[in-house]
Amino acid sequence: MTLPELQRAIYQLSVEEQFVLLETLVQALKVRHPSKSERRTLVNQLRGCLKKPGQPVLTDTDIELMREDRLVEK
Repeated sequence: MTLPELQRAIYQLSVEEQFVLLETLVQALKVRHPSKSERRTLVNQLRGCLKKPGQPVLTDTDIELMREDRLVEK
């Protein structure tokens, strides 16, 4: 279904069905675009995965340098 078709179909739904659709859209967006706090938590978890025993946690600069090095290797 194309976007214009979907937009036209929305007006054929009851108000209750429109609210259900709206709730579904909001949930879908939350799944696709986690909040900043959720992303921050994920980044911190990933940093912990990169940490080597006895060494400090990598900074954003360290991670960016690792990424650049990897791109150069490719």
